[in-house]
Amino acid sequence: MRVYVPLTLSGLAEAHGVGEIGPGPLTAYAVTPSLREWYVSDDLEELEYAALSRAASASLRLIAGRPDEARRRVVVAVDVPDGEAVADPGQALDASSVGEVRIPRAVALAKAAAVHVDADDAEKDVAAAAAALGAADLGDDDAQFTVDGAEDHELLWFGLQEIPGLIG
Repeated sequence: MRVYVPLTLSGLAEAHGVGEIGPGPLTAYAVTPSLREWYVSDDLEELEYAALSRAASASLRLIAGRPDEARRRVVVAVDVPDGEAVADPGQALDASSVGEVRIPRAVALAKAAAVHVDADDAEKDVAAAAAALGAADLGDDDAQFTVDGAEDHELLWFGLQEIPGLIG
């Protein structure tokens, strides 16, 4: 099963240094029954993109909580054995947790299929979105517009061999 693990650049550097994403349990995003229902599509590629987008939003939340963190969202796509990533059925009705899964233990970075990271030119919008996130959560439409501005930036695809250039 492909899961999308939200990180930050410093989190990616740490994972690269120790060779694994962890410690567990990890929160990730995947194509779950609730994501299928929420997204209303049978196209697996579209559903995986939706899961990646959910993970990018979670990465933004990680960034917002760390003022010294680089303002670039990071998502690592990892393949885990079926059944290892488990969705909490009690959260199925909570829109903020659509597609969310838990992985009980750390995951070897070598199992990653790719790393998705914002381009340098997204930093200004990601910084503004991180600053506006709290107000957006409270229903401020202008703040939500700012948060949505970060989502206008597509995450770029990188192979594992490119991680040193991303974190260095």
